[in-house]
Amino acid sequence: MRIVVVGQTGNVGTAILRALADEPDVDSVLGVARRLPDRTAEPYRHADWAAVDLTGDEDVVVARLTDLFRGADAVVHLAWLIQPNRERDLLRATNVEGTRRVGAAVARAGVPHLVVASSVGAYSPVDDDAPRAEDWPADGIATSHYSVDKAAQEDVLDELEREHPDVVVARMRMALVFQGDAGAEVTRLFVGPYVPLRLLRLGSPPFLPLPAGLRLQAVHADDVADAYRRVLLRRAGGAFNVAAPDVLRGGDLARLVDHGRLVEVPPAVVRTAVSLAYAAHLVASDPGWVDMAMGAPVMDTSRAVGELGWQPRHTAADALQEVVAGMTEGRGLASTPLRPSAPQAGGVPLSLASGGASVPPGIDRELLGLYLSDHLTGATAGLGRIERMVRDYGDLPQHAELAELSAQVRRERELYVRLLGELGLPRRRHRQLLAGVTERLGRLKLNGRVVSRSPMSVVLETELMRSAVVGKLGGWQTLEEHAAELGLDPQQFHDLVELVQRQLATLDRLHEYARRRAFREPGDG
Repeated sequence: MRIVVVGQTGNVGTAILRALADEPDVDSVLGVARRLPDRTAEPYRHADWAAVDLTGDEDVVVARLTDLFRGADAVVHLAWLIQPNRERDLLRATNVEGTRRVGAAVARAGVPHLVVASSVGAYSPVDDDAPRAEDWPADGIATSHYSVDKAAQEDVLDELEREHPDVVVARMRMALVFQGDAGAEVTRLFVGPYVPLRLLRLGSPPFLPLPAGLRLQAVHADDVADAYRRVLLRRAGGAFNVAAPDVLRGGDLARLVDHGRLVEVPPAVVRTAVSLAYAAHLVASDPGWVDMAMGAPVMDTSRAVGELGWQPRHTAADALQEVVAGMTEGRGLASTPLRPSAPQAGGVPLSLASGGASVPPGIDRELLGLYLSDHLTGATAGLGRIERMVRDYGDLPQHAELAELSAQVRRERELYVRLLGELGLPRRRHRQLLAGVTERLGRLKLNGRVVSRSPMSVVLETELMRSAVVGKLGGWQTLEEHAAELGLDPQQFHDLVELVQRQLATLDRLHEYARRRAFREPGDG
């Protein structure tokens, strides 16, 4: 079997890749993602990869997906944005319209099977604990943007089935999906940077406040992946509820996180507190998540167990305990969604020598801070440019390499942010803000075209990006020189110097391709 997975780099996609890598009936897996992972790392090295942004020009995106899907036995669609949840247009474009585009490409390419990640969040609300099977209405919870979009996605799939009855469509309605390696991601998506989860390493909190009547289902990512594997092998269609058998309640959560001391709070009070914290940008989750947690039904998983022979190997408590440990440790993997909370650049973590990082006597703190802040500013501008190139140049043969370069530049920028923090040096945020504005103004350069893309744009932008990468090289060389004095590992900066050489080779190949075509008349080779 040849399987294409759209959104392969996230929590569920990574687990599915692990499952399919060990499946003898699967010959090849093509991962499709907006930002490519480290393709040398586990488990991502077991797939081929292509970069596609589902929110790009519709005709271009559908055509690109159609080409990628041709010859596939099945397409698995997982791509979904949860953040930035304040940008509803972006979420809708990715989540609902993105699903529509994937479905259109599946039909055009003649793929017989489409498997889509739905959710318990698609279901209409309930006020009891009676288990609901897959025939419970999937109209969503109106005050939760996630639930509203999941219900809208179900409507898109209904339409696809009506218009293309030859395509078998499966909908995986999953409970909360956890694994330890998703710890850092879960923190970013739902908690935010201001809640000190790492303090849990030092001891349990005195009590756990939770809304009265809370109950939730969860499932381990590897068990979810096994359910997907079974659906793919059987070419099964329809909806499948996927959850571990145990339902967790407030007392269970308290025992897992602390010493079992639960304080039940009226749900309205919890919602108000979350709403205020969200409005103040103190937490990442909006109050709609509270509404969904309190209103979503308990799912009956009899169909998955009976028809697929699916038996989860982990309890919900196991899965939750594992992800909480991952959150306190900042665990992750070598993809942008699952990146660990300790930033990495090209797979190189920022590690500290014994005793921690500090600026010793003899090094001018002011000058060092200015130097590192300026490199952070350059990384901010470079990231804006390379991400726009990835969005705009999806038709170039080097597009996958550009997407990988974009992910590396993002991680390098995060590394500078953490480095300044570890050394106690100011970021000078106004410089980064100015860099972002300047990069946007730079897009207005004259290139001989007003509304269409000029072939010369690729040449010019590649040259600008190449100059930025060369400048970055000096920063890593300087840090390698002074790393030992600063309490840092010199090897990591040596590795980053070597990464820059590979990045330059990528840009050189793009420049060679672009300059040969930039100045020719249309149709002249």
